[in-house]
Amino acid sequence: MKLELASFTIQNSLPALIMGIVNCTDDSFYAGARGGADLALRLIDEGADIIDIGGESTRPGASYIEDSLQIERIVPVIKEIRKRSSIPISVDTRKKAVIEAAIAEGANILNDVSALEDDSAIAGFIAEKNVPVILMHKRGTPSSMQEDTVYSDIFTEVDAYLNNRASYAIEKGVKAENIIMDPGIGFGKDLKGNKTLIANCGHLCGGRYNILIGLSRKTCIGEMTGQKDVSDRLFGTLAANMIAVKAGASVLRVHDVLPCKDSLLVMKEFLEAEHEF
Repeated sequence: MKLELASFTIQNSLPALIMGIVNCTDDSFYAGARGGADLALRLIDEGADIIDIGGESTRPGASYIEDSLQIERIVPVIKEIRKRSSIPISVDTRKKAVIEAAIAEGANILNDVSALEDDSAIAGFIAEKNVPVILMHKRGTPSSMQEDTVYSDIFTEVDAYLNNRASYAIEKGVKAENIIMDPGIGFGKDLKGNKTLIANCGHLCGGRYNILIGLSRKTCIGEMTGQKDVSDRLFGTLAANMIAVKAGASVLRVHDVLPCKDSLLVMKEFLEAEHEF
């Protein structure tokens, strides 16, 4: 997979890129993703193509925190990674002050769950700095988003929202080739809606943008497998990730890099040999 952005390219030999999750928080929904530079470096060794660092949990029920605390949490981690690796680093934040501090220390990508809505200054900053951005669909805030999961046509509504946010970003000066879309699995969606978006992700925005899918160990995986404990949702995650890639996802945001890589290696073998069967 090759992701050609305006200022750099991310590439591997697999059907999708792997983004490893590092949550510099104490309240993310999966304890295995909580950590700092040591966790990031392990995920790099396991084969991550991108490291996604967050200093604010966006799990259902979470509350937003101050910019200064996010910066305090993530900047030391970015500094440590940059001592060892030039891997692309994305920062999971909604605030200009946070991404500005992160970019100054060597981060490369903004991962904004608010799709540039929560801070009016953030779009202009990333446009000026030529920073790629992941625009995600959600409803409300993490503290309340799962209270409203009813849509008349979820694909059409999510598609329209993402198209609108892309237009906004471009109007602010963000280059189209710097935009990645995320349908926001689990962010104001029920099981049926999540499955619809996963199965049709490649059709979002008419296929004009690369698609990131983040469903690692989420509630929808537990609902499909019957596994209530987050720690028991790896196998279901791997299956759903492969379905998402077949449906058009370019980037998988995951807690478990090595198992994801192995799954993609198997997929690659069969995709390359399809004409032989």
